Amino acid sequence: MTLRQSVGDIGCTVLAIFRTRLELAAVEAGQQKARLARIMVMLFGALLFSTLALLVFTLFIALLFWPTEYRYWAIASLFVVYAVLGLSFGLMVMRRLNSGSYPFEATVEEIKKDIQVIENLRQSSRDEAGGGNHE
Repeated sequence: MTLRQSVGDIGCTVLAIFRTRLELAAVEAGQQKARLARIMVMLFGALLFSTLALLVFTLFIALLFWPTEYRYWAIASLFVVYAVLGLSFGLMVMRRLNSGSYPFEATVEEIKKDIQVIENLRQSSRDEAGGGNHE
């Protein structure tokens, strides 16, 4: 095999590896996009329907206690409950966003493996070249 063929084979192999990694990155980008879209739709729905439910519930409680002397306590209690629920849901959303894997994790891992294989091949070729000179 000539030097030109060897270089061509290596070039083809490198391009094939690059293409595979690029395809993997594209798949992961699509997955991240779909994940973000699902989270945004769920967040929008949760906010919309929670707001509507809270408005109706607040109106109901306010009307129920309005003729009594406890109307201000009822409204203050609703405020505290809503604040605690709002903070709880906000923390749950933040935890969910932070708990997922980072984007392109599989691609980065595959590239690390590729680099390790290349380094092992380079080291073994150095060992063979060094070992041949000493014999």
